[in-house]
Amino acid sequence: MDTLVNAFNDLQQWLFEALVQPVVFAIGLGNRLEDAYDGTGWLLVGLLQLAVMLVVVVPLQRWRPVEPVRDRAAVRVDVLYTLIHRLGLFRLVLFFTLTPLLDDLIGLLRVAGLPTLHLDDLWPGVTDLPLVSLLMYLVVMDFFDYWLHRGQHHIGWWWRLHALHHSQRQMTVWSDNRNHVLDDLIRDLLLVTLAQLIGVAPGQFVAIVAFTQLSESFQHANLRLSFGHWGERLWISPRFHRVHHSIGIGHESPGRVLGGHNFGVLLPWWDMLFGTANFELRYDPTGVRDQVERGRDYGDGFWAQQWLGLKRLVGRA
Repeated sequence: MDTLVNAFNDLQQWLFEALVQPVVFAIGLGNRLEDAYDGTGWLLVGLLQLAVMLVVVVPLQRWRPVEPVRDRAAVRVDVLYTLIHRLGLFRLVLFFTLTPLLDDLIGLLRVAGLPTLHLDDLWPGVTDLPLVSLLMYLVVMDFFDYWLHRGQHHIGWWWRLHALHHSQRQMTVWSDNRNHVLDDLIRDLLLVTLAQLIGVAPGQFVAIVAFTQLSESFQHANLRLSFGHWGERLWISPRFHRVHHSIGIGHESPGRVLGGHNFGVLLPWWDMLFGTANFELRYDPTGVRDQVERGRDYGDGFWAQQWLGLKRLVGRA
């Protein structure tokens, strides 16, 4: 673990000095070097994720695809979403707009007497076992993320934003980041706030987010792959998550009301515990029912998708 951390830190330092620092000085933000260094870490994480996706997951898709890729234009839009998120552009916007407000909010909560709960303090000695501490925070944040995901499907206005993610009828490794900006913003702010309140260290938070994102990209792959009876109950597979994207199954409950199945982000345990798991061995077409049955338009390009999402949110589309 120490070797990996040191290697990452060395790469981050090199990338910062070779690329980011000169740009920061060139645009007159030399007083924000510390923040730029942190941003370099996110950029490096994104580059490593893209490398794994290209070298590992894309060949797997070609090996055992669920379906042939016919709408390559839609996939290219998903690639754009992925680059925006994984190369830190989305986080850059957050940094200059909402991060100061979030920091002020957390500060006010501290002044009001709300303490930071360091979960690893509840287990004496676990701080000497960094991997165990990391896994503990990972499980807690995944549990919280499960309920956020259920909220995206059960709360009407939130579903009208989140439906964009489900409108991709040609799922690939690039489909995970096909989200409305407001949808991502709400989820990210809630996860960051939770991390602050339970005492996740910055390095741990980066590792949790990076690992979660990479696993989610793999889950969305156009890949005919199941982990078997027991494996499916330990970690979410592409097959398990594809059911979540299946038309009329993943995003609806009986009676065509908001709901669905397989909301877990990393672990299927929460779906099993709260009765939302569907372990059927099936590979259905993906999309949203009103998109198929009524021809509802979710947009072909990035800006059209974002604009139509706003119109759905206010009931105009």
